[in-house]
Amino acid sequence: METLWAPWRIDYILSKKPQGCIFCTKPRDETDLENLILYRGKHLFIIMNAFPYNNGHMMVVPYRHTSTLEGWSAEERVEMIELADLGVAVLKRSMRPDGFNLGINMGQVAGAGIADHIHLHIVPRWNGDTNFMPVLSDTRVISEALTATYDKLRVALEEVLNDRKIIGS
Repeated sequence: METLWAPWRIDYILSKKPQGCIFCTKPRDETDLENLILYRGKHLFIIMNAFPYNNGHMMVVPYRHTSTLEGWSAEERVEMIELADLGVAVLKRSMRPDGFNLGINMGQVAGAGIADHIHLHIVPRWNGDTNFMPVLSDTRVISEALTATYDKLRVALEEVLNDRKIIGS
């Protein structure tokens, strides 16, 4: 069994949480770079994870505040998969990972850091990316600043969007 090591996530777990839901407040701002929002669809958006498991870790998030997939329209469901596919394409073009972890942690007991607002994680993976640093020294190696990764992903996003039509765009 493969293990995704993320001991640095304790910084997020123990940090003081902002008032309100960040997945509701961030898209209301017009500061996409500051909020790490990469793409805005009709019903969902793509945002980078500020506490990433790996460089390029992003999430697909509905604008509507919901903790479950229950009651979603067919259009919302399709757009979630379309944006997940878009995120994977952007990461393939810009960072060339060897694989991906995609998943939803529904509920706090399932590992959701923000349990009240469902989101789909897209985590790029490389052969050998679980190295000795997090295991031996509680240190992770993130080789690029979030803003530099954001810039790289935005360029790739524009290229991918030129190649395809996304629902909600």
